[in-house]
Amino acid sequence: MHRRTLLAAALTGAVVTPALASGTARAAAPGPSVTRTGTTTLDRQALFFVSYDGLVNNNAFQKNGLLTYKGHQYAAWYTADRNAVVGRRALGAGTWSTVQVGHTLRYDDSHNVISMGVSRVDGRLHLNMDSHSDGFTYVKSAAGLMDDPGGLSWTASRFGAPRSTLDGLALTSQFTYPQFVATPEGRLQLSYRVAVSGNGRNALAEYDGTRWTDLGEWSSSTGTYTSEHGSSTARNMYLHGIDYDRTGRLHSFFTWREQNGAVMCNGGGITNHDTGYVYSDDRGRTWRNGAGTVVGTTGGSDKVSVNDAGLVVDPLNPDHSLMNQESQFTDSAGRPHAIISYVPGRFGQCTTNYVADRTRNGRAFHVRRNASGTWQKTEIPVPLDSSQRTKLVLDRYDNAYAIFPFGRIAGASAASGHTDWKILFDGSGLNAFGEVVIDETRVAQDGVLSFMYQEKSSGTTPSALHVADFRLPA
Repeated sequence: MHRRTLLAAALTGAVVTPALASGTARAAAPGPSVTRTGTTTLDRQALFFVSYDGLVNNNAFQKNGLLTYKGHQYAAWYTADRNAVVGRRALGAGTWSTVQVGHTLRYDDSHNVISMGVSRVDGRLHLNMDSHSDGFTYVKSAAGLMDDPGGLSWTASRFGAPRSTLDGLALTSQFTYPQFVATPEGRLQLSYRVAVSGNGRNALAEYDGTRWTDLGEWSSSTGTYTSEHGSSTARNMYLHGIDYDRTGRLHSFFTWREQNGAVMCNGGGITNHDTGYVYSDDRGRTWRNGAGTVVGTTGGSDKVSVNDAGLVVDPLNPDHSLMNQESQFTDSAGRPHAIISYVPGRFGQCTTNYVADRTRNGRAFHVRRNASGTWQKTEIPVPLDSSQRTKLVLDRYDNAYAIFPFGRIAGASAASGHTDWKILFDGSGLNAFGEVVIDETRVAQDGVLSFMYQEKSSGTTPSALHVADFRLPA
């Protein structure tokens, strides 16, 4: 497959302050910056084991392992004795109150994360946890708990019993990757995968404050993909995220993973290929490509397929160890941005060990849609030094921040067209294992970047779990 590279030239020099029509000077918007304001400890002895090169308490595809709502921040993790715990603190507070929610982790599998969501329509906290191509555990709080954190005690009695269904709605016996997303109306949707890696489909369920409804599957695992090496007839669409912008549009970047390794140049690589994009303007019922053409209907016979036209925004064959489930964010104008990472062609055209090759030569790229509707891509000049994922957030001025493994933070200014990437925080002193979990909701609420990270350990020796806070430009 021919690979297109859209690297923009870096801009240098001072930013010129624009003048208003009246001739009065107006201060330019600030560029990216981070000021570390503190670190709190969630658990001095959190569960630790390495699985699929990651940790169950710090997998970047968790949505949301850390979130902010009405002046309080919430975190979810597994303790050393495998109990699922939820913590709460007032923003800025140094200590957390914790409750156990009645579930213990079943397997040493880093996929079995805890994801949280808030249904604004009734003020409940929802948790989905402990799943990898099998059943899940679901817990929800009492109504109104999230609306009155100052008046309602943070106790286990505020949570219902763990269940293996969504209040009686059984979704699938092969369930993975729960991601909660709140609709503009205050309903709560649950994105998840049906079936298994290399042969799975994305699906949605929705909670309206009274009951859960299965909206159905919206991506297809069928169709034929052919590379220069061979063909595959089954695959999985891995999402980089699923998020509403302030206008109510639902965005999702993704990559495909093929079932048949014959599409790769070497069996030590990974079959991920291409970065794609779809959006929905009707709360996830109908999906469109970047040009606005309908490419799939949730619960219908026509689903988003590898053979649909107009999906790919950055082509890449399976020979470069492209990572799945990386990161995305939308800017103040509703334009989609994503972080993707792979081994660039200058380091060779065939990766033979995707963990080792990504660690040695992997680079992250910032992909975004500009005001004219054109897709742009900029390489972030920071070696990954890891096989793992990088997260993305944008501040109130649309400056971009990439949070790399080990808690390193790089930034790029909106004024430069997001081309002047540089390191803002090198992660010194964190002793972070690898991926971090971002509080995507807090940035907009009080201009603070929070991320959860776990300290390095060995074997199954528990280690400390923390939340680090960084003030962004006001």
